[in-house]
Amino acid sequence: MAVKLYFIAGEASGDLHGANLVRALCALQPNITCRAWGGDRMAAAGATLVKHYRDMAFMGFWEVAKNWRTLWRNLQFCRRDIENFRPDAVVLIDYPGFNLRIARWAKKRGFRVIYYISPQLWAWHASRAYAIRRDVDQMLVILPFEVDFYQKYGIQATWVGHPLLDVIPEAGSGKCSGIIALLPGSRQQEVRRILPVMLSVVPLFPDYRFQVAVAPSLPENLFDDYRAAYPKVEWFFGDAYGVLQRAQAALVKSGTSTLEAALFEVPQVVCYAGSPLSYAIARRLVRVPYISLVNIVLGRPLVRELIQNELTTIRLRDALSNVLNPALAEAVREGYRELRLRLGGPGASLRAAQRVLDCLNEKKPLV
Repeated sequence: MAVKLYFIAGEASGDLHGANLVRALCALQPNITCRAWGGDRMAAAGATLVKHYRDMAFMGFWEVAKNWRTLWRNLQFCRRDIENFRPDAVVLIDYPGFNLRIARWAKKRGFRVIYYISPQLWAWHASRAYAIRRDVDQMLVILPFEVDFYQKYGIQATWVGHPLLDVIPEAGSGKCSGIIALLPGSRQQEVRRILPVMLSVVPLFPDYRFQVAVAPSLPENLFDDYRAAYPKVEWFFGDAYGVLQRAQAALVKSGTSTLEAALFEVPQVVCYAGSPLSYAIARRLVRVPYISLVNIVLGRPLVRELIQNELTTIRLRDALSNVLNPALAEAVREGYRELRLRLGGPGASLRAAQRVLDCLNEKKPLV
């Protein structure tokens, strides 16, 4: 049976997980055609790339408002492209601001809608769960507590486990490499806000080597001034996992990278800074006590979070000094091992792929 799927991933992490899902689907169903909004990884996995996520990655309320024309044009183009492709299902990967709009449109036009990697509605905007109940045929979630969250809204979600466990093996013994990793994010606006503060602590740790992991979607010239100002800092483009594998400690922008650092068992300090307006709005809406996925999944503050005005050179220096302490570092790594157990075992991508195919077989195509 020939299968046609249309994927939409709007960020680097969605591209990673989307690529693994595409590979798993191709292994289970050789006669499959995948068309995608994503990135280089999804293209390498075999999907035909329509638009790169670097043209879509806006974060924060103010940033989205400034770029609303681009977002509107993207929505219009995406709808036309789906209509022309006529997929058996539209597979949405996180990226809720865009994907929930596509879900409503696609459902109205009779396309089957599958959502892989839930938006963090449990953190804020829980009312959007009603839209998911109306517009989504199948939710595939990667965090264990998300099943209970959706059940409260009458949605039967399937937990497939976290796909990072498929790509990050269990770490070895504790590291004493003398290398500190900096992961400043995958969007230009977050890099401009967060990386200068991260780099400001470099002179305060003269006995350590600092390595910056630059997301593959970012242009190299964005970092020219930083490289000139910090000539001893090492820069790695598109090799975040290599940097984390070597690192003794890390400064990490909040997001999927906090889980990646945890699965590599690298003690970390979590950093976040957005525009003042976006942060003020988010602070009123956020319903969880933590910003990092590590602390959210564990339900306790295992890793230090420095958010907005707390993200200063002095606080970052003190927090980094703490995680370089051997006793504290080992306590953090012990918490990471608990985190890995909570995220489920390997095989998430294959389980998600099988569920996608099962969903297609549960009823006749609607289009």
